[in-house]
Amino acid sequence: MSARRVLVVCALLVLLVAACDRSGGDRVDPGGGRSASVEPAWQEATLPVPPGPAGRLVLRDAVSCAGVRFLVGGVVDAAGGSRPAAWSSADGSTWVPVPVAASTFYGRQHVLYAAACAGGRVAALGAKNGGVHGNPRTGTWVRAGDGPLREVPAAFELFGGPRAVSVARLAAGAGGWLIAGARVDGAAVWTSPDAGGFTLAEGLPELAGDARGRTAASDAVALPAGWLVVGSLLPAGGAALRPMAWTSVDGRSWRRAELPVKDGRGRAERVVLRDGVPVAVGAVSDGFAVWRADNGARWRRVGGFGAAGPGVLSVVGLAVVGGALVAVTGDGAGRAVWMSTDGGVSWRSVRVPLTVVDGGDTALAVAGGDDRLLLLADDGRASHAWWGRV
Repeated sequence: MSARRVLVVCALLVLLVAACDRSGGDRVDPGGGRSASVEPAWQEATLPVPPGPAGRLVLRDAVSCAGVRFLVGGVVDAAGGSRPAAWSSADGSTWVPVPVAASTFYGRQHVLYAAACAGGRVAALGAKNGGVHGNPRTGTWVRAGDGPLREVPAAFELFGGPRAVSVARLAAGAGGWLIAGARVDGAAVWTSPDAGGFTLAEGLPELAGDARGRTAASDAVALPAGWLVVGSLLPAGGAALRPMAWTSVDGRSWRRAELPVKDGRGRAERVVLRDGVPVAVGAVSDGFAVWRADNGARWRRVGGFGAAGPGVLSVVGLAVVGGALVAVTGDGAGRAVWMSTDGGVSWRSVRVPLTVVDGGDTALAVAGGDDRLLLLADDGRASHAWWGRV
């Protein structure tokens, strides 16, 4: 072999090694890599229309607790009017409407968009845009035992008013209930011992925004002792968000941690516990990142998947199903489902039976139940629920 050819081969080897090195711990696997897509044998569930005015079903969230599954959403008529709705099932195949008892003008128009359960209780968040400015009129709902799902009366400014920004997600555990969201001064939480009435905690040190920047909370999960909240920080004078996490024992005193990401850009949008270990997923500059807190406080990035799309990237769902992580993402064009069986290191796309665009009045959500995945899909024309084994 000539000396020139040896030099060319050596140069190619150097480039190959460098490329492999760059694709190490922060490698993003676009489209699931060489692994084939997961194709569950989907079985559609039939949901009866709850008693009341006719309309199409809209499904938004699901939760499984003590062997019973719950779906929440609403019924929307042709004129755009809405009313809250919920269903329950003991086996995932046969569903029955849960009686709903609203007590306010806007509560009777709510669409329920988030749910959690603990200790024999199910709670939900609902909202309906209204008022002079068309802002969400948000409220909470609770069901104890086999009774109806009741709206919880609350003062308007508990969730709304001039300081309102977002009321995002609901979590439940042995320590009570917590809602994650944001107010004008940054991330905030609402807490309750029994979901029968929430107390707002805003402006808290470390959790709320300060001289370092403005914060926002996107999701929460109950820890064995306390709470974990994830979200983002917009640094003072900056234009790009950074992924954040906060922990608290009592919901009042918080500690913050910035999640590692290569260029400092991203958001932590959903969080779950897998085998007792917190796992968060969020959008970053080149796709979606997965972080794990092995000791409950020190976060590390363990994997990534997907690729930057034509619009704003988002993670809109995350569940644990039979030990597998299942995430729902949006890329500005469509929504997709992904699955990881190794704790978030590697991911495969999941084929879903309905195409759902990203945005508008559409939704795609997942929930776990033993080794079966519950998929909710709304393409803006109709809503469907499917079960599939993973």
